[in-house]
Amino acid sequence: MNYREVLAYIHHTQKFGSKLGLGNITALLDSMGNPHRDLKVIHVAGTNGKGSTCSFIASVLKEQGYKVGLYTSPYLEEFTERIRINGQNIPEGKLAEIGSFVKSKAEEMVARGLEHPTEFEVVTAMAFEYFKREKVDFVVLEVGLGGRADATNVIEKPLLSVITPIAMDHMDRLGNTLREIAYEKAGIIKPNGFVISSPQMPEAMEVIQEVCKKQNAKLIQASLNHVRIIEQNERFQRFDVKYGNNSLKDVKIHLLGEHQVQNAVLAMAALYQLNQEYHIAIDMDALYRGLAKTVWPGRVEIIHQHPTVLIDGAHNLHGMKALEKVIQQLFPDRKLILGIGVLEDKDVEGLLRVIVPLAEKLVLTEPDSPRALNVQKLASLVEKYKKPYVAREKIPEAVQAALSLAEPDSVIVFAGSLYMIGEVRKQFQKKIQDQSI
Repeated sequence: MNYREVLAYIHHTQKFGSKLGLGNITALLDSMGNPHRDLKVIHVAGTNGKGSTCSFIASVLKEQGYKVGLYTSPYLEEFTERIRINGQNIPEGKLAEIGSFVKSKAEEMVARGLEHPTEFEVVTAMAFEYFKREKVDFVVLEVGLGGRADATNVIEKPLLSVITPIAMDHMDRLGNTLREIAYEKAGIIKPNGFVISSPQMPEAMEVIQEVCKKQNAKLIQASLNHVRIIEQNERFQRFDVKYGNNSLKDVKIHLLGEHQVQNAVLAMAALYQLNQEYHIAIDMDALYRGLAKTVWPGRVEIIHQHPTVLIDGAHNLHGMKALEKVIQQLFPDRKLILGIGVLEDKDVEGLLRVIVPLAEKLVLTEPDSPRALNVQKLASLVEKYKKPYVAREKIPEAVQAALSLAEPDSVIVFAGSLYMIGEVRKQFQKKIQDQSI
């Protein structure tokens, strides 16, 4: 199969749904020779900040000179973003080759009477195979959904289990209480392992502590008590921090928002533990450079100026509150035009309650997903806020509408779903290219 045929096959596997559990992925990987067992993995779970934390860790390891695989989801613009080595997407030819190999193994499973792997299981297996073939030094592995029954949890002995902030999300799959959700996330904790956790709500931390005790795992909490933010602007943040035996001055990151400082500190704690427990070399220069060079598109990302356009994948209450804080810090006196599109299985009213009051005008649209909430229903939910709005089903039309409403000093923010902001990002990249011709 060529690249397009493999992509078609992967998307075709969506019909097999999204099943939590390790039976299928275990059988698939076994038929492939268990490529995951040859990998040194840093496994990252949590509700918000997983991708950013993964990116910080991978960037620092790369700057140290290691060959680093990074597996994340979903993608913003190109499918190949999900599987990367040292910041480079998997080449289309490699994806075609490995995709064909995995497809053949999946078909063998079905011939033996087993279920066909789901889309996420197929892609996860492809990532493991690619990283093994390329002989990476480390893999930074983001959990897809939950943790305990996520396909990535087939990893038996990660170097570290990292847990970012846990909040209410995916309640239909993970549970209706913070404690239940934390139990699923803590499922990545392995016997005698090392666990690095962000500060958590008390109920979530209790669960993590209980699981660590049961698994005889060592828990390290990444404290934010010794962080001092020096500067925040539209381009970067600078902060001082103490962690482990280190005191770092004037650390710079280009990911915006106080929550990204917290993600960076969590990554630093994980890297420190890699050094302490496994004697993995990580020097201060690599740490500073890696943090400063970290990029994570679509998360509080400014993609245009005059007017300022910011996109953010905030799709749950915790993420939207973080975005609210960024807007209030960076643009306290600017007129805000809010472009919003959400999935219908989210806490839509909760998201609107946080973000809509900040806006002067609204542009309603629909994410590129079968789970999208249609603009008519979204309009009915925003009516009570008495804000002027326009509704455009198609994202390119929503972008045009937002720009037509904007003044040079306006701030346009598109948020609510990762399935929307990737297309918004493409639209502005196209505009920049068109203007340069």
